[in-house]
Amino acid sequence: MNQPSTASAGRARGRFLADSSVSAMVAGFVAMMTGYTSSLVLMFQAGRAAHLSDAQISSWIWALSIGMALTTIGLSLRYRAPIVIAWSTPGAALLISSLPGVPYPEAIGAFVVCALLLAAVGVSGLFDTLMRKIPAGIAAALLAGILFEIGIEIFRAAQHQTALVLAMFFTYLIVKRAAPRYAIPMTLVAGTAVASALGLLDFSHFHVALAKPVFTMPAFSIASIVSIGIPLFVVAMASQNVPGIAVLRADGYQTPSSPLVATTGLASVVLAPFGSHGINLAAITAAICTGPEAHEDRAKRYTAAVWCGTFYLIAGTFGATIAALFAAFPKALVVSVAALALFGSIMSGLANAMADVRQREAALVTFMVTASGLTLLSIGSAFWGLVAGIVTQVILNARRPT
Repeated sequence: MNQPSTASAGRARGRFLADSSVSAMVAGFVAMMTGYTSSLVLMFQAGRAAHLSDAQISSWIWALSIGMALTTIGLSLRYRAPIVIAWSTPGAALLISSLPGVPYPEAIGAFVVCALLLAAVGVSGLFDTLMRKIPAGIAAALLAGILFEIGIEIFRAAQHQTALVLAMFFTYLIVKRAAPRYAIPMTLVAGTAVASALGLLDFSHFHVALAKPVFTMPAFSIASIVSIGIPLFVVAMASQNVPGIAVLRADGYQTPSSPLVATTGLASVVLAPFGSHGINLAAITAAICTGPEAHEDRAKRYTAAVWCGTFYLIAGTFGATIAALFAAFPKALVVSVAALALFGSIMSGLANAMADVRQREAALVTFMVTASGLTLLSIGSAFWGLVAGIVTQVILNARRPT
């Protein structure tokens, strides 16, 4: 009875290895590294503010990492598309102020409520209906705006680590001309070598320790649901899932969105008792895997996401230890690799955003608001950029009375 499934698994594994490439594996690693280094500190900050133990914080990171790993690998293989799942970074920032003063079991209960709401939106199909109404030009502009802030980080980093950044930048340009698919891998190698030569690598605080999940029985209260659960849901939808789907659409992937949201919601329900505040669709890290730098063949870029999920799995196994590993690399190296890996996606987003004359001004407004970093009501600029673009499109192109 098990032979057909075993054979099927073997064929799937063989196809993945055949479709994969060095550039896809590096793109997956850079995506994982970018996600962890950009916001892992927020979890530590929120945990410390709420007086959580080291074991509870480690369990929190373990739950998020395992959830992201399994859903990223499973969904990417299921739909043969680069579907990257990430924790809610705006949600983690929200918890820094809202988690202190709330009993931890009640916070876990609020995480469960948020996850159930996300699953309900996905299962109902409402999310697909919403996404179909967003014009293609605005979705492309949203992608470009989201990635712009990361893209310019390389030039900001050049102010502080000029030699390192310039070495990486020129390595990227030279290899891009000679062998485009190896531009990012060689840039990462060159950056690491230069950082080592300049004495910028510091492994003194690195240690290896396995993570141990800590179960907390959820408790429910109106206060925690209103102060944590509902805001987390709004932030996850507006700042994670909407731009996450926009990234996929902008790069030509028409994967149905509702099953993705439902899957992440259900996974979040299961993992909440171990500390997970929720996993959602990724935007910035996803773009590293959906762009041409990951693989020259769009149909094979799903392998980059699978590699990202694999690295998530390794990181989750060691829990908080991963923070010490990434802390060993200079920030300039990490942001520069991430920026260069996103150049192709930014170019594609801008080109597609300006392609339709009727959507051009609305797309420009979307890009500018999103790139501004505007935050209102604890909701990030991606949501407000989308709102501003749609409002502009409706006002400029609504049918005038004859």
